[in-house]
Amino acid sequence: MMLGGITEMTETNRIEFKAKLTDDFEKEVVAFLNYREGGVLYIGLDDKGQPIQLENIDALQLKIKDRLKHNIVPSSLGLFDVVVEEVENSKVIKIIIASGSEKPYYIKKRGMSEKGCFIRTGSASEPMSVRMIEELFAKRTRNSIGKIISPRQDLTFAQLKIYYDAKGLLLNENFVRNLELLTEEGKYNYVAYLMADNNNISIKVAKYAGDDRIDLIESNEYGYCSLIKATKSILDKLNLENKTLTQITAKERLEQRIWDEIAIREAVINAVIHNEYTNEIPPKFEIFDDRLEITSAGNLPEGMDTHEFFESVSNPRNKEIMRIFKDLDMVEQLGSGVPRILRSYGKESFVFMNNFTRMIFEKLIGGQIGGRIGGSIQLTDRQKDVLNLIRQNNKISRKALSEALDIAESAVQKHLESLKEKGAIKREGGSRGWWEVLL
Repeated sequence: MMLGGITEMTETNRIEFKAKLTDDFEKEVVAFLNYREGGVLYIGLDDKGQPIQLENIDALQLKIKDRLKHNIVPSSLGLFDVVVEEVENSKVIKIIIASGSEKPYYIKKRGMSEKGCFIRTGSASEPMSVRMIEELFAKRTRNSIGKIISPRQDLTFAQLKIYYDAKGLLLNENFVRNLELLTEEGKYNYVAYLMADNNNISIKVAKYAGDDRIDLIESNEYGYCSLIKATKSILDKLNLENKTLTQITAKERLEQRIWDEIAIREAVINAVIHNEYTNEIPPKFEIFDDRLEITSAGNLPEGMDTHEFFESVSNPRNKEIMRIFKDLDMVEQLGSGVPRILRSYGKESFVFMNNFTRMIFEKLIGGQIGGRIGGSIQLTDRQKDVLNLIRQNNKISRKALSEALDIAESAVQKHLESLKEKGAIKREGGSRGWWEVLL
């Protein structure tokens, strides 16, 4: 069976197979950049998804990156990933392409014309009409942080150089241009300001007593420095807060952290990278007795709906920041963040507002994992709500619980499974039976 279920895939509006690197490679990439959902291009698979042996795959990767860097306008840096996957003992190259915000993208040597601009139509890459090119150009994002001039021009980047050096990546004298830290006029842009050793951006991590914002017991500020340094400080702080809860049973010692550490790390990175910095509002992090809330400025990117968001369609708001975080291995792969969060938390954890996006992660209350052996059962507020409804009607269905709590049935199922694991309830009589409350 092929890795990632490739044998089960066919070429679609978001998937393209190529047996080898051809002259029309840039055409396919441009079409995905201009498509609102982006896409994935495989090199080393025939039209039926069968692997073709590739020679000198490392050199081929470098060639692909070089062509993407130099042959496409506007810059696509930060909008693609080039990775190697093994398929039936053969290596193929997978190129993940995000939808760009500076459409229309085009092949440099052909210009912004019908011969240079393409878009994905079904499973094919078709030339754009002159009208479409003109309409997209008129809508092209002009207020991106890459185009905004930094409020300061006396910037230094010692911290950024240290982080690159730690990854074995040396920043030469042209790094400000290579990392797209300059405007078209050659001045430092807002990306440079965010990455500089000194700025006025402060990211707050607040801690409250209780489940509301009335009693603030701790307020930390991480900022006035490179966004990379601030992000790492936030991750360290939340890691300290993410205590390990322990339950001792007759047979074993069980340990569990109060939040899933992989999901929380991805949520922090997502909030920082995709924050709408043009309004100068940084993301914020708030710790309550029962939950962690992460709020970033900005709603879904233009043209993206919630379905596409949860389907891992990648549309970076700040491609320059994304590129730097990827360089430093703080982002694993384009489009991987949300799926990693959804492995542990439901879609209801995401709240989309007019001007903000919030992620809410419930945690266990108290210092002990639930269970009759080893101490009292600790439940989240939502689990308590589920339990109370079951007490009122021990034959209540998942659908009825979903409607009563205004959450998805999948979320209800997760709460029920958690309550069963904690020994709070058990099912009697199968699917047509009832719930027995054990507390």
